[in-house]
Amino acid sequence: MANPAVRFQNVVQSFRVIQERPDTLREAFVHFHRRKPRSTHHNFEALKHISFDVPHGTTLGIIGRNGSGKSTILKIIAGVYRPSSGSVEVNGRIAPLIELGAGFHHELTGRENILINGLLLGLSKREIQRLEPAIIEFAEIGEFIDAPVKQYSSGMYMRLAFSVATAVDPDILLIDEILSVGDAGFRVKCFERIGNFREQGKTIILVSHDAEQIRDFCDRALLIHNGELIADTLPEEALARYQEMIGHHQPRTVSALPGR
Repeated sequence: MANPAVRFQNVVQSFRVIQERPDTLREAFVHFHRRKPRSTHHNFEALKHISFDVPHGTTLGIIGRNGSGKSTILKIIAGVYRPSSGSVEVNGRIAPLIELGAGFHHELTGRENILINGLLLGLSKREIQRLEPAIIEFAEIGEFIDAPVKQYSSGMYMRLAFSVATAVDPDILLIDEILSVGDAGFRVKCFERIGNFREQGKTIILVSHDAEQIRDFCDRALLIHNGELIADTLPEEALARYQEMIGHHQPRTVSALPGR
């Protein structure tokens, strides 16, 4: 059996949460003389023993409330986070669209950021130069390509970030709500390109609150709640479970895909 594009096995992601840090010098002075610690902390489990496989060529949706752990999953796949425990396997070149403009240097121009981000995504300088005209054309930011990106609107950021990430011909494309930004016409172009990737057998993992996107593009969906995997099933069923969960505030046990 071929290795999947992505495999999570019993993954836990914990973060240290700092509390009771004094905001002023006076508060710090009081804490010192009372001989109380300036701060305390506790561990917060953003993901709790998550396991799933994503076969090559699958378009996977991830849904759930804000703060449920969806973006944490993408950041682990992209290598931004290293899981606290468990194992993660990724097979293929990744293009992450996780945070708007992440990796862009605000003082550099759009053209300069194309070069930097292309290098970070594993391209050679010659490959980037070959792709640059197509990237600029797709991004539709005109003469602003030679302006510092700190002058860009959020829509311009998104267009350039999407254009660069998808121009590198990734095996795995990670998308986290970024397509909710920008004008409707450009979103159509983005989803046309995503559709082309699906036809080419690319793996796509999409975090979205847009039920229509999940229905139209995804082969299956994960429902995440409070860091737990509540359902791994067909998109329509996952969306129905999500609506039920929101209404009753009581998630049920994991539902696997048929045959899994």
